[in-house]
Amino acid sequence: MPRQLGELEDAVMTRIWQWNRPVTVREVLEDLQQERSIAYTTVMTVMDNLHQKGWVRREVEGRAYRYTAVSTRAAYSAALMNEAWSKSDNPAAALVAFFGMMSPEQRQALRDAIRVVQRDPEEEAPEPGREGPPQGAAEGSPERDAEGADGGGGAGR
Repeated sequence: MPRQLGELEDAVMTRIWQWNRPVTVREVLEDLQQERSIAYTTVMTVMDNLHQKGWVRREVEGRAYRYTAVSTRAAYSAALMNEAWSKSDNPAAALVAFFGMMSPEQRQALRDAIRVVQRDPEEEAPEPGREGPPQGAAEGSPERDAEGADGGGGAGR
């Protein structure tokens, strides 16, 4: 189970997730410097730590590394929620309290996600000779969007 990212780790990972492409320490540094004073070596150390912890992979390009996220922000958020929920001595009460904190938009997103998870796999198989999304999941619908979402656009922020 992942532990929660520290404040600076989260700031770095947020950029990597949002940009959704291999990035260098210099790119992250320049973006972070728009909001805070920070040294190149600090960002380099944080990115190396994220690599050691398995959050990013890196490939050498010239004299620098290019870092890429190993998973999505959505997967990270889900793992944190699952970890917190599994530690509760009363999981049902924890869920009720959590749902009570949600905005109406978040509750609708939850209903949409439950519909996606509960969908019968046989319903998703297209009929012979028929292409396109499953019945009831039109292109652009929340069900369709949730299935194809990878969280790369900063989802969960």
